[in-house]
Amino acid sequence: MLALPRCVPRHDAKPSMPAAGAVAACLLAALAADASHAANAQGRLEAEYVATVSGIPVGHGTWVVEISDNAYTANASGSTAGVLRIFSGARGTGGASGTMSGTGPVPTNYAATIIDDRHVDEVHIALAGGNVTDFSAEPPLLPLPDRIPVTEADVRGVVDPMTSALSRVAGTGDPVNPAACQRKVPVFDGRVRYDLHSEFKRIETVKAEHGYEGPAVVCALYFQPISGFVPNRAAVKYLITLRDAEVWLAPIAGTRVLVPFRVSMPTPLGPGILQAKQFVTVAQPPHALAKSQ
Repeated sequence: MLALPRCVPRHDAKPSMPAAGAVAACLLAALAADASHAANAQGRLEAEYVATVSGIPVGHGTWVVEISDNAYTANASGSTAGVLRIFSGARGTGGASGTMSGTGPVPTNYAATIIDDRHVDEVHIALAGGNVTDFSAEPPLLPLPDRIPVTEADVRGVVDPMTSALSRVAGTGDPVNPAACQRKVPVFDGRVRYDLHSEFKRIETVKAEHGYEGPAVVCALYFQPISGFVPNRAAVKYLITLRDAEVWLAPIAGTRVLVPFRVSMPTPLGPGILQAKQFVTVAQPPHALAKSQ
């Protein structure tokens, strides 16, 4: 799956998969970047990702992104894989859409459904001008006394998890540059409000089995929960103190938008990696996306 499960788990729910599954879910949700500028171009990405923990496949998924000069869509689907499927047949779908304005991708709708052997998890978020106007999450979080509540102010000036994976780099030069990493993204996933900070580390050359081969900008990634979470939970503490997570961003042809090619983070079970196996990106003629919709 891509950007569907949350890095902060449902603390009041019974475990539905072993630790490796939780790690895979976090990896697949940790695709984060800024959404602060307009695209002013057209492009399409068709990608396939594989998630591994200590080299063992635990998940796979697809992601399709279309960007025009005034709109965007992003849709993902995926499931557990390898030995993890024996313990949990989790699968999910999700998508986001919105407009492209002078301030960047502005989401209007987000929806995600995750199904495993014991639960069906559904989230819907409606937004306008960066503010959440309506949302639902089933099952809802229990009102635990130590949970930090989500306030009305917390859901203003935010993006959804899928839109947060679209990073627009300003300027006219090569978009694969250190500026792509200097950002903070406010995210609301329907239950938890958190910030994702990134900082430049280096430039790497990447090569998909099918599609893109070229430079990617590598960013350090840091997680900061704001509300909707229980502070004393071990998973939350681990993510807050995590300092070795990285996201590798590669460009969508025809645009100045970068998206994750690879996400990596240490886990108690070994290195966790989400990496593109296929990353096919093509520039679209002006207005081609509008005509195809």
